[in-house]
Amino acid sequence: MAGKILNSNVEKYLETLLPKRDPILTEMERYAKKHDVPIIGPACGRLLYLLAQTSGAKRIFEMGSAIGYSTIWLARAAGPGAEIYYTDGSAENAKLAGQNLNRAGVSDRVQILVGDALLLLDEIGGLFDLIFIDVDKHQYPKAMQKAVPRLKSGGLLITDNVLWSGRVTAKTKDVRTSSIQQFNRLVYSSDELFPVIVPLRDGVAVCRKS
Repeated sequence: MAGKILNSNVEKYLETLLPKRDPILTEMERYAKKHDVPIIGPACGRLLYLLAQTSGAKRIFEMGSAIGYSTIWLARAAGPGAEIYYTDGSAENAKLAGQNLNRAGVSDRVQILVGDALLLLDEIGGLFDLIFIDVDKHQYPKAMQKAVPRLKSGGLLITDNVLWSGRVTAKTKDVRTSSIQQFNRLVYSSDELFPVIVPLRDGVAVCRKS
């Protein structure tokens, strides 16, 4: 779902600037729209790619990967020899993601894990260059607290949907919204992170660990 952060005319203008994606990503975008599958979309996909590529990230953990759309952007940016962990709670999503990753030619660098991403992170040892959070929104604060110790110094914590279609500006009892609000406060108050929220699509938080 596109966010309600940017002026609609600006958002449409940005969309017109985006180069065409290859047939695999284009097909995945159509599938996601038809089946109401949340994906980051091409504008945020390019941001992920740029951040992963310029940071030189080779060991990446995704917390919530759906059909593998964001995984492909990350895997292509990281290049051959990378070690990327896909996670999702749905076995059906994981099966489809495996097919997509194989067709995209990046399956050799991606390990597919099914289950709760926060628990799966505990099962994989070592530090990561980049962790991408896109799990259920009520998990955001705990996901951040789990992810930060697992990042190397200089590593990136990237999180989608942090502006939540503008709902973060309101006082609310909705657990998803309040959890995102708490997450945003946590990253900006952390002594270990340097965060910036990019108001692209539904809001992307980019944090560098000191």
